[in-house]
Amino acid sequence: MIISEIPLTPNNQRFRISLGGKVVNMCIQWRGVAGWTLDLTDEAGGAMAYGLPLVPGRDLLGQFRHLGINGMLVVASDVTAEEYPTKDNLGIGSHLYFVEV
Repeated sequence: MIISEIPLTPNNQRFRISLGGKVVNMCIQWRGVAGWTLDLTDEAGGAMAYGLPLVPGRDLLGQFRHLGINGMLVVASDVTAEEYPTKDNLGIGSHLYFVEV
């Protein structure tokens, strides 16, 4: 098992990343009362998953095994595993990890 932190900042952001050997585009956005959300598209920009809330302590990819990403995306906090990322602490006190399995 390999655990890697995906470096984030508390800003809306888009980037390309390899997750378990599969290249995807990530779009992470602050949505006010909904908090931080994640959109995933394939290399060509095709829809994979949209509007995933960054919920701590859960495998964000759990219901998307059919996408062929061999691992889990997990949000964890420096303070407590169940603290949701705030508008100002994403990537600072709250982190997104990819756990390759």
